[in-house]
Amino acid sequence: MLQQLREKVTSWVGIAVLGVAIFVFSFFGIEGYFSTQADTFAAKVNGQEISQQDLQTQMNQMRQRARQNNPDADQSQFSTPEFKRQVLEGLINRELLRQANEELGVAVSNDMIRQQIAAIPAFQINGRFDPDTYKAVLGQMGLTPIEFQQRVRQDIATSALPDMINDTALAPDAEVAAFLRLTRQTRDVSWVTLPKPPLDDTTVTDAQIKAWYDAHPEEFAVPETVSVHYVELKADDMTSNAQPTEEAIKAQYEREKAKFTTPEQREVSHILVSVPDNATPAQQKAALAKAKKIEAELKAGADFAALAKKDSDDLGSKRLGGDLGWIEKGVTDPAFESALFAMKKGEVSEPVLSPEGYHIIWLRDVRPGKTKPLAEVRDQLSKELTASSREAQFREIGGKLTDMIYSNPGSLDRVAEKLGLKVQTSQPFSREGGPGIAANPAVVRMAFSDQVLKQDMTSDPVNVSSDDMIVMHLAHHKAASTKPLAEVKAKIKSDILAKRTETQAQKQAKALLASLGKDKTLQAIAEDAGAEVKTQDALTRMSREAPPPLLAAIFKMPQPTAKAPSRTLVDMGNGRYALVSLRAVHPGDPAEAPAAQRQTIAMQLQQLRASAEQRGLVDILRRNAEIVYPKNAGGAQGPDNPS
Repeated sequence: MLQQLREKVTSWVGIAVLGVAIFVFSFFGIEGYFSTQADTFAAKVNGQEISQQDLQTQMNQMRQRARQNNPDADQSQFSTPEFKRQVLEGLINRELLRQANEELGVAVSNDMIRQQIAAIPAFQINGRFDPDTYKAVLGQMGLTPIEFQQRVRQDIATSALPDMINDTALAPDAEVAAFLRLTRQTRDVSWVTLPKPPLDDTTVTDAQIKAWYDAHPEEFAVPETVSVHYVELKADDMTSNAQPTEEAIKAQYEREKAKFTTPEQREVSHILVSVPDNATPAQQKAALAKAKKIEAELKAGADFAALAKKDSDDLGSKRLGGDLGWIEKGVTDPAFESALFAMKKGEVSEPVLSPEGYHIIWLRDVRPGKTKPLAEVRDQLSKELTASSREAQFREIGGKLTDMIYSNPGSLDRVAEKLGLKVQTSQPFSREGGPGIAANPAVVRMAFSDQVLKQDMTSDPVNVSSDDMIVMHLAHHKAASTKPLAEVKAKIKSDILAKRTETQAQKQAKALLASLGKDKTLQAIAEDAGAEVKTQDALTRMSREAPPPLLAAIFKMPQPTAKAPSRTLVDMGNGRYALVSLRAVHPGDPAEAPAAQRQTIAMQLQQLRASAEQRGLVDILRRNAEIVYPKNAGGAQGPDNPS
């Protein structure tokens, strides 16, 4: 093909075409032929862009959280257009809430941000915030502290309005009572379970069996299966014989001393009187006057928590009476920190000015710092060093294993022999998985990949976890097939007869239901069928006196009238039916419910109402917003921008 291209280009026709092309490119630019006009944003919300990078970052974070919560989950679901659209709509809703919060002027203080960050477990050592760990984790995420703090600020701003809705949602006593009347309702009912009728026709011909076989191929399918030879490398199996020396343990202790050190912590509450950005002298003076007034009230004996709930401008802590929890050095504003760590337990400070405004600080308690001695943590450090040695050995052998299978992808035997690993063979398994290593979806996907199944090559390493690696080679493959008719003939005959029984039983039961209340009673039907009428008064939703399918049907039946009971037919499965007569419905008495139960129900109803109101708020914001999706979004227009 390349030779043909050369011949065409060197011909006079090729030279002429190239000449025209060069002329065109010189005037219009070659990039115009290889690029298209594409929008770079994922969506615009009232003119504010959500970037493609924001969308990708959020998708990656959701994938990562899903892997952490369920490592065996099918990850392909996170590559679908539906997942991408779901994430984008969530970002749009967040941006709408952030804009609404900003418009209402709800402040997000720096103290709220610091408090939120300090509570994140990833930034803690032994349950305490560690600045070095914080910086290291952010570095791994590719974020600066300023960028991360901005994200946290946005998250708090996004949740501010929903939190307010949660705080104000109510579950009136009347709703709780109505819920209890319904859930504690009882029913008086009678029923008879009809026996299976004898079959009129038990003859099954070969033609009928063949027709059933042809109509239900999925019942007789034998799935495709594979078995694989594999080697598994685990960090736990590494044989690190070298015990850590005392010098190594001491050096590790010095490096990680901060991990074993509890810094001094102070339990603090505050009241914030905010000062607007670019405040005028008059505004600053008014804020200071308000702060001094609060200080005077406190020193005169006023309740700090009550004043914080009434007067503090810090949205995050005012609901808690100004409580900021335990604080250590390095996590608050310098002015705030300086004042706090100069105070004595029980003192209330004068107004302290920070970029957010004036703080009145109450130091409630002090925990002195301390460091665990080496003797107390020697065993822990020894185990950590041993584990670290095993992990290093795992990485070293894992790297050799990877290099060797890429250079010799036709077999596992030589690789296993050189690295001292054992070649194992799995049981056959299908694409749905199986026992042992086949319980891991990633292993199953690799086993059925073209690389293993069709090219007969050793697989790429499959990381079962961060310290567990599997490499496999095809041992045996069995294509999907269908069981022969002769093998399943007896089962098909049984299925045909069972279907006839079910059809006949349903027909009989419907006829008896039609006669019930007209010319026959439930007792008469039971006597004719050789069955027994069962009667249960005050049947509850949790009762065990009735089988589950029957109980579910009873509580879905309409209420009886004064003239006649409510009647229905219930499929009990396996060709059995029950005729049911509902005689009375009794509402539950809310007064009989324990106080703890009523309180729990009130909280649940409150949460349900809050969730509904939050969705309603977002719906209103969306209806009144201008949401624009990019024109190059593959034709997937948004619900708020259909055109």
